[in-house]
Amino acid sequence: MPEPEPFPAPVNPEWERLEKLAAEAAEVAASLLRSQTRDQLQISAKSSRTDLVTDMDVACEAAIVEFLAARRPADGVMGEEGSGRDGTSGVRWIIDPIDGTVNFVYGHPGFGVSVAAEADGEVVAGAVVDPVLKEVFAAHRGGGARLNGNPITVRPNGQPALALVATGFSYQHERRKRQAEILGELLPLIGDIRRVGGAAVDLCTVACGRVDAFFEVGLNPWDYAAGALIAEEAGAVVQDLNGGPPSSDFVFASAPAVADALLKLLQSAEADQI
Repeated sequence: MPEPEPFPAPVNPEWERLEKLAAEAAEVAASLLRSQTRDQLQISAKSSRTDLVTDMDVACEAAIVEFLAARRPADGVMGEEGSGRDGTSGVRWIIDPIDGTVNFVYGHPGFGVSVAAEADGEVVAGAVVDPVLKEVFAAHRGGGARLNGNPITVRPNGQPALALVATGFSYQHERRKRQAEILGELLPLIGDIRRVGGAAVDLCTVACGRVDAFFEVGLNPWDYAAGALIAEEAGAVVQDLNGGPPSSDFVFASAPAVADALLKLLQSAEADQI
């Protein structure tokens, strides 16, 4: 792989500071997760029997919110586990304290902590920390993406027929069935599929070239806000199925070399299921 280009000068120094703060906040939660004994977890279900939440999800979110409030008390917050407040600064933090809770409960790698900063409605900085691998992915808009401080880029080349594509599945049973049908159409036409379990980490694997692409439907903003920015800043094509911004309807991130072909395959597979 060629050496990544040097980082450009920050488009906005404030966004660079928000990136640093996002990484620090995510590491606060990651440290809690590393110290947790899983046999003491309190586990319950949310939207379905497979949509788990633990007392550590709540504790990690509270720790992130406390950390950010001490440094930027005027900012707003939106957290997966219910933390929410309006701010007056124009900045809002979008927090997923454990993205991939089922993995965390089972002691399976692939979960992470995701913290993104939105300024006037646009995600401008974010970080995703993998507590198991001790990896910190971070970016701010216009400033490139990095892993543990080093520049990262998407895979520079590839063939759709050999593409390694990551995906995830909804907690809603009817949607899961449809996702499996779409996957059944896609799988014979690409290299292989990877199912890790956390969308934020999956998006970062696109950013650093561990997979060629990622797609998923039914995500929430906290699932993809930071990861989508990191992938985009690493050179990925990031959008919904029809060329708009990523959304809860569809999130797609891909190395440019295979993006057009994979999108056409996904659009065709999606159309066949309508």
